[in-house]
Amino acid sequence: MFWEVIISGLLLGGISSFHCVGMCGPLALSLPVAHLAVPGRVNGILLYNLGRAFTYAELGLLFGFLGRQVSLSGFQQVFSIAAGITILLSFALTILHKRFPGTKAVNHFYIAVQSLVARFLRKKSTAGFLLTGMANGLLPCGMVYLAITGAMATGTPVHGMTFMAAFGLGTIPAMFLLSLAGFVVSMRARGIVRRLTPFAFLFMGLLLVLRGMELGIPFISPFLPAN
Repeated sequence: MFWEVIISGLLLGGISSFHCVGMCGPLALSLPVAHLAVPGRVNGILLYNLGRAFTYAELGLLFGFLGRQVSLSGFQQVFSIAAGITILLSFALTILHKRFPGTKAVNHFYIAVQSLVARFLRKKSTAGFLLTGMANGLLPCGMVYLAITGAMATGTPVHGMTFMAAFGLGTIPAMFLLSLAGFVVSMRARGIVRRLTPFAFLFMGLLLVLRGMELGIPFISPFLPAN
């Protein structure tokens, strides 16, 4: 189970890299590392990305704990199906260009976190890079929401933290190269990524529904431990 959690997190992180490069590319390119020598530049970019992974791991610990409570309450199967249906609803609303309820609250939170990121960016220090990455990990993001749902579905705090840490590490190679090389993703490429992202929601939603149905299919719809 432990290695399955790590591999699943890394795979989701690797897939999410395309979304990260397209959507968060400008932030990664704004890191104040241009004036540094190559070793300092690598160190700063690495600290920034490890900061993101650290925040994801902490979120995984929190939501893994919540998932554990659901499991102990005997509602793991119901939760998995309900979470899957919610994600499928999000996919449908995205395809129909409709807003999900609570969007305004998310926007307010997004602005607050952006202000925090901007403040840390001005520090231009080792701690500043790490804190910027940690704050960046709090930015509302559809792929992170998917990963959080996966962390809850693991059913334990340790597995939830491991899954989210692996997810963060899976996004690092692409984001690291983006910041180091300084290439800019074209608007056309971003448009393609934006159109493909909802289908990751579709896949995750279907997977969670199948998991909750306990069809006895290894890795896809196994019998849940609680039963």
